[in-house]
Amino acid sequence: MEFIDLKTQYNKIKKQVNRNIDKVLEHGKFIMGPEIQELEDRLSKYVGTKHAITCSSGTDALLIPLMAKGIGPGDAVITVSFTFVSTAEVISMLGATPIFTDICSKCFNISDKKIEQSINLAKQKGLKPKAIIPVDLFGQPANYDKIEKIADKHQMFVLEDLAQGFGGSQNGKKTGSFGLCGATSFFPAKPLGCYGDGGAIFTDNDELADIMKSIRVHGKGSDKYDNVRIGVNGRLDTMQAAILLAKLDIFDLEIKLRNKMAKMYTELLSKYLITPYVRPSNISAWAQYSVLANNSDQRNYLQNILKQNNIPTAIYYPTPLHLQTAYKYLNQKEGTLPLSEDVSKRIFSLPMHPYLDEKDIINIANIIKGALKN
Repeated sequence: MEFIDLKTQYNKIKKQVNRNIDKVLEHGKFIMGPEIQELEDRLSKYVGTKHAITCSSGTDALLIPLMAKGIGPGDAVITVSFTFVSTAEVISMLGATPIFTDICSKCFNISDKKIEQSINLAKQKGLKPKAIIPVDLFGQPANYDKIEKIADKHQMFVLEDLAQGFGGSQNGKKTGSFGLCGATSFFPAKPLGCYGDGGAIFTDNDELADIMKSIRVHGKGSDKYDNVRIGVNGRLDTMQAAILLAKLDIFDLEIKLRNKMAKMYTELLSKYLITPYVRPSNISAWAQYSVLANNSDQRNYLQNILKQNNIPTAIYYPTPLHLQTAYKYLNQKEGTLPLSEDVSKRIFSLPMHPYLDEKDIINIANIIKGALKN
């Protein structure tokens, strides 16, 4: 069994993928070819923003907006500890300071009730709170109504990290359209993934979009040899755009199938494990289906049982960022973010993709039930 089955997906869109790739090979515009603009047009229409700016990775999608806003030394950016390192490393790369915030105990997104504490902590450290980066963890949007109000109150901006959340929505509004801008990843394992690295940035702000487009190509101005600002080599390859165009054709169907699989998991497992909570206003993209065991010993036991039955699992994330070596200097020691620390010891993810067989889900559930009864 595959944890994420990209082979089955490819077989379903093989002809279109190959046609799109052949087209790129024929025109030979491998960097910023016509497929880039076509993809950006479709992405902006899908998300509902004026601009979609493709780039080379989800990390660059987070980095470029921070660069465009001049984030740097002396600035603080509020984000979560229970996420992948790229969310925080882009802050550190610019010389700014990440201030880690605890999560909601039910949905594992940033706790909007704890953001004010983090802002105050930043000020105590002599830093200027400039931005909030919520993460749409496992596919579910964070609570943007409250987060955006907090940001406005403190004259901060919101950068939505929807690397796992592309395709989700809140109150009918698509992820990527919240805050000043949104950043997503097209890493192969994401809900919408290419066959390499890739990403995109979404915004309605015309001026910001122009700056980010410049930063994406070495900070170029009207001429590529007139660099008006410091930038990065952050372009998406045309070949990856061609692949993403084929995948977009079936993406809405895949989101529906992911939700169907998640519903089935929850119906079968909710009496035995703590299953994911999705707020009524949200539709999740279900990048992962993550459950909580009672403790780390039970988690290890269940993972071993499943492994013996050739069922892969994964842990997102075993160590919160504030406890990792690179961030010890922040002095957010063990015990400072208790919910993040507790969840990291108990969480594990089951196979999740649109092409799961219902029989496989039933089998996984029966194995877990049987293991817990012994």
